[in-house]
Amino acid sequence: MSYRKRSAALASVAALAGSAVLMAAPAARAEVVDVNYQCKTPIGDKNAVSPIDIKSAGSGGGYKITMSWQKGVSSSPVELGKGAMNPSATIELGGADSGTMTVTGPANQEAVPANTPIKISDLTGTYTPKKSGEVTFTPGVLTIKALGTTTTCTPSNGPGPALKLDVKAAGGGGDTGSPSSGSGSELPRTGPEDSAVALGTLGGTVLLAGAAGALWLTRRERTVRR
Repeated sequence: MSYRKRSAALASVAALAGSAVLMAAPAARAEVVDVNYQCKTPIGDKNAVSPIDIKSAGSGGGYKITMSWQKGVSSSPVELGKGAMNPSATIELGGADSGTMTVTGPANQEAVPANTPIKISDLTGTYTPKKSGEVTFTPGVLTIKALGTTTTCTPSNGPGPALKLDVKAAGGGGDTGSPSSGSGSELPRTGPEDSAVALGTLGGTVLLAGAAGALWLTRRERTVRR
């Protein structure tokens, strides 16, 4: 095999290994959902609908989750001065995980006029996967604290997930209850993600073997020429 053909073969194997690794990369699917909030306020019940989206970004061993409101919710009969309002919210986890996580944000940076919808700033929190798989993030309860009072806004329309995120727990956790062989060793997993990782590992092995073979052929050619 000529040097040029060997180089082309090695490049093809490297491309295969790279594509397999990309197949195993975490994926996120986000969409804006309308949330109908029923709010319990110090001056009575109120309701408001706001489109909400939830986004994620890798952060160390976890994910930074950001929850955003596109419209204001609730209102105050008096002006809320700068820094007078502190919002927080919960996000319901589903799919491969369960429970809730809390997102928080800064106090209002500008005064909120009386009897106008309260615009909630982006709220953030860190999610650390406990199990591997697809996790869903659905808007939960919004809490607004201002002037010594607390307003609680609960979704009433059963909104769907605003984010679906494929996650990998640290150490590959989340596969509790997997069957074991008689010797006590864990059977290999055969899910699509594991197959992609295995393919990437195989590609890397073939690439190393190809490089070693090319080096051996080069040395052999030099020996024959001598």
